[in-house]
Amino acid sequence: MKRVFLIVLDSFGIGTAPDSADFGDAGADTLASIRRSPRFCAETMQKLGLFNIDGIAGGVSSPCGAYARMTERSRGKDTITGHWEMCGVLSERPMPTFPNGFPAELLDRLSAAWGRGILCNKPYSGTQVIADYGREHIETGKLIVYTSADSVLQIAAHEDIVPIDELYRYCEAAREICTGKYGIGRVIARPFAGEYPFARTPRRRDFALVPPHKTTLDFLKDAGLEVIAVGKIGDIFAEQGITDSIHTSGNADGMEKTMALLDRDFHGFAFVNLVDFDMVYGHRRDIDGYAGAIAAFDKWLGGFLANMREDDLLLITGDHGCDPGFSGTDHTREYTPLLAAGAKVRPANLGTRTSFADIGATVADLFDVPHPLAGESMKEELL
Repeated sequence: MKRVFLIVLDSFGIGTAPDSADFGDAGADTLASIRRSPRFCAETMQKLGLFNIDGIAGGVSSPCGAYARMTERSRGKDTITGHWEMCGVLSERPMPTFPNGFPAELLDRLSAAWGRGILCNKPYSGTQVIADYGREHIETGKLIVYTSADSVLQIAAHEDIVPIDELYRYCEAAREICTGKYGIGRVIARPFAGEYPFARTPRRRDFALVPPHKTTLDFLKDAGLEVIAVGKIGDIFAEQGITDSIHTSGNADGMEKTMALLDRDFHGFAFVNLVDFDMVYGHRRDIDGYAGAIAAFDKWLGGFLANMREDDLLLITGDHGCDPGFSGTDHTREYTPLLAAGAKVRPANLGTRTSFADIGATVADLFDVPHPLAGESMKEELL
């Protein structure tokens, strides 16, 4: 295998996980919610075996891909734990969350480092927080700091008040401060622009913790293979184990840049995150928008498959759920899909896997490099 592409449909869950109740998510099912929308269409993924996956109805008689249902072992339901687990890092303990806002001790350290005051300090919707605090931010120059059910510290600022490079510096300072008991998974820059009602811009950046040990990406890079990160993958892994990081402005841009990689003669792994499913539709509980985004991806996917080379492999998965038909605005603890396609793939049901780490173990095995102890390779069943 010369090239492996792994595309993460951010938040594409396919049904309640066994421990969903522990996270307050019993009954959540992202796929079931969007299938009810008239905008939903997934004909290409259906042919690959999406609806043949364990627990899903409506499969085809002879899928052309391999497919599996993935179970997350890490104690979390966010971007960083999901992606890290795919690459062999199991987060046995949840990263710290702050459902009542951040403590004064941390806020004082952040404010001193930034030289600016702080607004909000509550769990909040990213679009609503700029509606409620944007004008005060412009008047005072204070930064809007908020969180969610995930282990995140988010900093929103108007680009005319805080230039984007300055906002990134504030995030880097926060990343250095947020360690130990405040070891938040991600510090996120959330720039916005315009006049009220304000709009977020595509210059979001995530500043993540460094993984606690080597991941599949490190082993691939150490073996001399290319590791190309598309979207926020580079941010999620703090650029560790990556040879080329390509940032994107959303799904359309991410799909365009991923398609362009088919013309690039590389040997190694392309790791792609398409974020709009989660950021634009899941958190905003927009069922039709999410369904339409899946339909757009599915249409694009047909063209991608048609242009793959003989020695290419495509894997498609999700990192958690974000059921747009569920209560609240947060991620949901769900199973995720795995679809595999390529000339060398043997169509088969790979069952219900016990960890997302099986993906990274498989990628490492395909390239004959070591991998973290977590995960079991599916190579022999897949090819």
